[in-house]
Amino acid sequence: MNKIKSIAILSNPNNERAIAEGEVVSAYLSEKGVATIYGKLNDDALRAQVMNNSFDLVITLGGDGTVLRTGHLCAPSKVPIMPINFGRFGFLIEVPSDGWKAHVDRMLAGDYWLEKRMMLNVSMIRNGEEIENWQALNDIAIGRGKEMRPVHLRTSLDNKFLTIYVVDALIVSTATGSTAYALAAGGPILPPDLRNLLLVPVAPHLSIDRAIVLAEGSTVKIEMQEYRNTVISVDGHEAVDFLLGDVIEVSASSHSVQIMRFQQAEYFYNSILSLMDQNPSTGARK
Repeated sequence: MNKIKSIAILSNPNNERAIAEGEVVSAYLSEKGVATIYGKLNDDALRAQVMNNSFDLVITLGGDGTVLRTGHLCAPSKVPIMPINFGRFGFLIEVPSDGWKAHVDRMLAGDYWLEKRMMLNVSMIRNGEEIENWQALNDIAIGRGKEMRPVHLRTSLDNKFLTIYVVDALIVSTATGSTAYALAAGGPILPPDLRNLLLVPVAPHLSIDRAIVLAEGSTVKIEMQEYRNTVISVDGHEAVDFLLGDVIEVSASSHSVQIMRFQQAEYFYNSILSLMDQNPSTGARK
């Protein structure tokens, strides 16, 4: 593996512990002779450097949301991410906040592997023109806005009519996102290295109520069947209005997020099983 010479360290700007520890990580790497730049994830100048492929690695301090946002920055330039867990869940993270030095030493010694996770390419088309384009590591969700009524979504697969979903929301997810909103909606858990799309209805009413696993080459097209107050959210970001006549097209992206791993490949099932039935946000961890 190529020697890592320059590292950007990005902390969740809303996590004081992560901000403080980011400086410690930067100092430790500097002592090891590695060029580092430390800042918060919302630092526009540092974000631009990451996107311009100025670093060999990005270390994140935060939770899964921090990894998602950093993935959007790093995927186009193929810069790998080493996440350190300062969040609650850590579905995407294996390096603990109190054990990062050992993992940093392994990283500097080249004792790691890179896990590639597929992203989604999401286009919003209005009046025949693409007006928005997003990359999603987890999922996109199209659902009801302010009105407490189900939305009617005409859905096609590879330009062939599939069904009209009558739902609170419809999720299109990656394997990574299968442990997020899709899991809460009753979808299956997919290993992270699978390059599939997952279609999951939320609270379907007299319409298809099963999740559908699609091949990587599939394209999903979603249109509003009749007007409802409807929004779309990509990777949990601020919702955007989805209007009558708009078309959402979702397919596998050409970009992948590379996450640095130190455990064996089967780590995923050990991790997910340890988190099931003890959601840390409820204080129920055993």
